[in-house]
Amino acid sequence: MDGDQGGAEDEPPSLLWGLDPVFSAYARLYVKDILQMRESRQVPGIYFYKSHPLFQVDVLGTVVYRRERDDFYCYGVDDSTGVINCLCWKDEKWRDHGDLAKDAARGPAGGGFNVEEQLRKLREAQRSSSVLEIGDLLQVRGSLKTSREQREIMASSFYKVNDPVMSVQISRMLEMPQLYRDCYDKPFFIPSSELSASSTDNGRPSSFQSVLSQSVHILKEFLKEKEVTRFRPYDVEYLLHPLIQQPGSNTSAEQEPGSVRSMIPAQIRNLLKETLKILQVEGEIFRKVLSQDEVYNVTEHDKDLLAAICDILREDCKREKYAEKGCHVLHILSSVRQRYSRNLSREALDVALKFLECNSDIISTTDAHYTVL
Repeated sequence: MDGDQGGAEDEPPSLLWGLDPVFSAYARLYVKDILQMRESRQVPGIYFYKSHPLFQVDVLGTVVYRRERDDFYCYGVDDSTGVINCLCWKDEKWRDHGDLAKDAARGPAGGGFNVEEQLRKLREAQRSSSVLEIGDLLQVRGSLKTSREQREIMASSFYKVNDPVMSVQISRMLEMPQLYRDCYDKPFFIPSSELSASSTDNGRPSSFQSVLSQSVHILKEFLKEKEVTRFRPYDVEYLLHPLIQQPGSNTSAEQEPGSVRSMIPAQIRNLLKETLKILQVEGEIFRKVLSQDEVYNVTEHDKDLLAAICDILREDCKREKYAEKGCHVLHILSSVRQRYSRNLSREALDVALKFLECNSDIISTTDAHYTVL
C-alpha cells in the first residue's frame, strides 16, 4: 500500500494509459489506499496507485454516517481500513414519495392479480435498496474526485447488500490480498514499441525507465518463484543480461566489438544497482548487516525476521499497555531493530506485517496497531 510515491516524471505518457487493464476497470482497492493515492499532474481527475493509472473504484463497506440532500445521499463508507465519502444521486422516480403513498393507500382494485399493485411493490423494493441507514452494508462503484482537499466517490451505481452470514464480506476479504498481489502491486509495463513511438527527444531516459521496470519485475518474480531467502548481487546478475543485449547494437558491435563488450557489464551493474535500490525502497529486500559482503535478505522469506515479529507481539501484547489495541507499528519497528537488525526499514517491516496478516499469523486492530491471533 504505497500509492503516494513518485512524481510526474514517473508517470507514463497519458496516451498509453489505456494499455493498462486497471485503467478501464473498477479497481477494488482498500479505502486507505484510495485516500493516499496521488493525482496525476498530466490529467486532473486521474490517480495513480503505484504505477497504475485509474479513476474508477469499487468499494464495499459499512455506512457509518448518512446525510440527505434534495438531489443525493452522502454516505460515509468504512471498509475497516478507512472511511471515504460517497455521493449517491437520487433516482428521479424516487424523489417524489407522494405517488407511492397514494398508490399504497389506494390498494388493489380487485380481488385478482393487480398489475399496478405488483409494479408498486417492485418500485418500493427498488427504492428501499437505494436508501440506506447507518450500519447497512453498501457496495458502490464510481469515479474519484477531490473536493475541498477531500477524496470522495461519485457513485455511478450503488446498492444495499444483504449479508446476514457475512459471506459477501468474507469473500471480499479473501479476494482483495490476491488482487493486490497479482495485479495492483505489480508494475505497469509499456511495450517497448509503444514507448519508442511515444518518445521523441527524450527517448533514452524513457527507454531506461522501461528497462528498469522490467528488471524490477523479473527480480521480484525470481525471488518469489525460487523462494530465495538471501542473495548477493552477482547471484542474480545473469537475469538482467537479456535486457541489455539489444539487437539494435549489431552494427556498432561489428565496428567496435571490444568497446561494446566492455560497456555491457557496466550497464548491467548499473541496472542491477538501481533495481536493488527500488526493491529496498519498496521493502521487498533489506540488508541485515551493512558490510563489505553485500548480502540482501528477502523480507517475505526471512523466517527469522517473521519469527522475531511474532515473538515481540506475543510477548508485548500480554502487557496491560498493549492488551487492548495491540502494539503500534513504530514500537514493533524499534523492538525488531533492537532484537534482530538495526538496518530494518519501515517499508520492509510493512511488507513483513502484511505477509503475516495474509497468513493469519497476526491481525491489525487499527491502521497502525497489530496483535497476535
